[in-house]
Amino acid sequence: MHEALAPRTAPIPLRRRAHDGRPLPWLAGVAAAFVLAQLLLVVPGSGMGWDESVYTSQVSGHAPAAFFSAPRARGISFLAAPVAALTSSITALRVYLALLSGAGLFASLWVWRGMLPARVLATAGALFASLWITLYYGPSVMPNLWTAFGALAATGCFVRLARNREDRRARTGLVVSVAVVALMRPPDGFWLVLALGAVAVCVRRWRRPGLLALLAAGFALGSAEWIVEAYVRYGGLFERLHRAGEIQGGMGWHMAADDQIRSLAGRTLCRPCDIPWQHPATALWWFALPLLALAGTLVTPWGRRRATAVVPAVTAVVVAVPYLFLIDYAAPRFLLPSYALLALPVARLLWWVAADRHGRLRMGATSLVALGLAGHLAVQYAVLANNTAEVRTSHRDFTSAAARLQQLGVRPPCVISGDHSVQLSFYTGCTSRQTGGPDASITGAGVLAASRTSAVTVVVPPGGRPHPVAQEWRRESLAPSSSASRFHGYEVYLPATVRPTAQGGSGR
Repeated sequence: MHEALAPRTAPIPLRRRAHDGRPLPWLAGVAAAFVLAQLLLVVPGSGMGWDESVYTSQVSGHAPAAFFSAPRARGISFLAAPVAALTSSITALRVYLALLSGAGLFASLWVWRGMLPARVLATAGALFASLWITLYYGPSVMPNLWTAFGALAATGCFVRLARNREDRRARTGLVVSVAVVALMRPPDGFWLVLALGAVAVCVRRWRRPGLLALLAAGFALGSAEWIVEAYVRYGGLFERLHRAGEIQGGMGWHMAADDQIRSLAGRTLCRPCDIPWQHPATALWWFALPLLALAGTLVTPWGRRRATAVVPAVTAVVVAVPYLFLIDYAAPRFLLPSYALLALPVARLLWWVAADRHGRLRMGATSLVALGLAGHLAVQYAVLANNTAEVRTSHRDFTSAAARLQQLGVRPPCVISGDHSVQLSFYTGCTSRQTGGPDASITGAGVLAASRTSAVTVVVPPGGRPHPVAQEWRRESLAPSSSASRFHGYEVYLPATVRPTAQGGSGR
């Protein structure tokens, strides 16, 4: 790391310069626009995904907790708890998280005030917030956006504290921000601490034990619950790490960068990612991003401000390593922390292009940038619109399937096993239990035992076969034969103790 990242003189107070503008209206405006876009484009009619159902059920007031596998962390469940515990309304939960994500975006950018002009911070926030991935996961019960906010805030606090060791707010902010990342996703917290710790070690004037201790303290604080749970439920920390690695397909050298590229067309989870690359336009920004970030770093003046571009860029690269090279599948949300960090040098570059000193080239360059941004936003909106349409259709399908199950007599206390059991259980208020796979949490004998005290059903996809214990049970269709639902052709198997209501159908 170049020595120029460190201050060459005594620390200068981090106060806002007159030409920087007032950061509050700039950042508040971006955060408000982010929330409004979620409320208009994402929230209406959206349902719960599989992972969301798992996380929300842990704190839900109406649905029993689903099986919680080793890789998961409970941070996002804690965040959703204030609303999820009080109401089963998915819309209420979405609105709450949309508002909270706006506050998270504002807070993570606010950390950087005084180090970068307000217009640069607002542009960086707008670039990040306008990605379809960011908007899509803003109101979702998923941890990745919150690791992005935490990483952005932690990096800002780190730079502030490295430049001025007397900044007490930055000291507290660094610990809290790292803890948030570790609470949401402990592996992300580890890579964040590794990145910032490496920067501190490589820059001689930042090589302070106190700075490294704060990083370690934040990680220990955030991951404490996950570590304690490892000993309580999994037999120890290394056992949980081993099991988590198994569920994720094993950690090792895997070239997943191409998987990430293909997933940008709207695949929220690409596993296995053996699909053709049919929509190259959706990944153009992905190829441009590292080049723009590098250019933004190079145009940032040497001295105190160079760190505001270099440190985020280096951190972004390090935290992306496991998702590009160490797992064999992809999800666009995994790289949200890197996108948030790289938005800073990219925003710096855009304002450098628009600066007056470019003379006659300024108008042409600015027009080219504006045209590129317009095309980029059009692509992002197209992918977002397609994904939200699918989510709304999915919500209608699951709502109808849940109503059908209730007609067939599947009402709490109840247990659902088989295909899509996690989401169907959340929609019906049942317990989800699987007899196989990474989420196996019940045996065939356990299913039989549960059928004596609860309404049990096994959901089977078209062409599938139920668990042997359910083969002689009553068989019913989950969706009408004329339905366009995703559950067309699905069947459910129910024991004789589960009887249909007056509106239910008879056995086949």
